[in-house]
Amino acid sequence: MYRNHQYLLPCLHCHPHTYIRMVQHLIERCLLLQMTRDQCIKALAEHANIRPLVTLTVWRELQKENSGFFHAYQRSMSFRPLATGHFYRPKRFARRKPWK
Repeated sequence: MYRNHQYLLPCLHCHPHTYIRMVQHLIERCLLLQMTRDQCIKALAEHANIRPLVTLTVWRELQKENSGFFHAYQRSMSFRPLATGHFYRPKRFARRKPWK
């Protein structure tokens, strides 16, 4: 049994088609988690050791092939207040004036 899971992953140089399909699958999982492109690139680099340039290239090709989906996806992401990192929360109670 392999102790390191890296042996189970395809190699970009040995099996480029399989490697690209794996990156595509991981990007699709990021989309299901409603991640932005930059979050996806960072997550794949951090957790799957995939170079950001590879992720970005596969993302762009997916975007070309499925432009309607990505247009709708980006539109839905722009309506989410947490997607941009800015969340406006109105104050529940106004500041009270001190008693005199």
